[in-house]
Amino acid sequence: MAGEQGLGGYREVRLRQGTIRYREVGTGPAIVFVHGLLVNGDLWRRVVPLLADGHRCILPDLPLGGHAVPFPPEADLSLPGVARLVADFLAALDLRDVTLVGNDSGGGICQGVVAWHPERVGRLVLTNCDAFENFPPPLLAPFVVGARLPGVRALLGRVCAVPLCQRALYRLVAKRFPEPAVAASYFSALAADPAVRRDTTRFLAAVSKRDMIEAGRTLPDFERPVLIVWAPADRLLFPLRRGERLRDAFPDARLETVAGSLTFIPEDQPARLAELIGGFVPDRAAAA
Repeated sequence: MAGEQGLGGYREVRLRQGTIRYREVGTGPAIVFVHGLLVNGDLWRRVVPLLADGHRCILPDLPLGGHAVPFPPEADLSLPGVARLVADFLAALDLRDVTLVGNDSGGGICQGVVAWHPERVGRLVLTNCDAFENFPPPLLAPFVVGARLPGVRALLGRVCAVPLCQRALYRLVAKRFPEPAVAASYFSALAADPAVRRDTTRFLAAVSKRDMIEAGRTLPDFERPVLIVWAPADRLLFPLRRGERLRDAFPDARLETVAGSLTFIPEDQPARLAELIGGFVPDRAAAA
């Protein structure tokens, strides 16, 4: 895996669902960064070093395609299942009053956590992400349909391991392709390990608008502070009206827009994202 510099070495925690590898750096109020499909904690590699001086930054690698340790075949990788996985991860590390930060499908997972397991979450930051009936975005619906067809599931994983396809997918979410070591951390296990491909297609096959809509209905019950950070240039997957709707769904939320970025704000505008998160989450000195 890439991103060792500035993110700390890997640790592991065994949960009932499977083994989560994660990295941790810094001290202070805890921030847990939740990535989405086909990436891992390296998505936050440019954001975390800017926050680690006053915050405890934790980056789990979820079983969404960019992970190195496969999960058992019986693990629940639906939206409710992965939301429970994140909640169990917070409990295993005994984290309290956590700030969850989510991007892309990771933002949808964070909504599932605050909908069904909000006890340990004190603040929420959502960047461009799935929400309400937009799960998946219409442009990506063929991947979900394909993942449900027995003859196509293995092929989908293999296609995502082809460098040309990787670049084509990445062009939808970021203005530039990541450096080679990071790209390898995202896609090498997917290319080499059938069990990682199985996890990836199982998550895709379980994608359900019904689950996301159900989570959305409970958002007004989450009364803690929420920061929505949105890139308006992301018109294909998550247009600005989605961020506005999320802001309006929470009792205590504000929306900030970021120029010069597509879906992956941590990739395209990491300094601005870190600045907004740092202003939203009290650092170690302020908490003391």
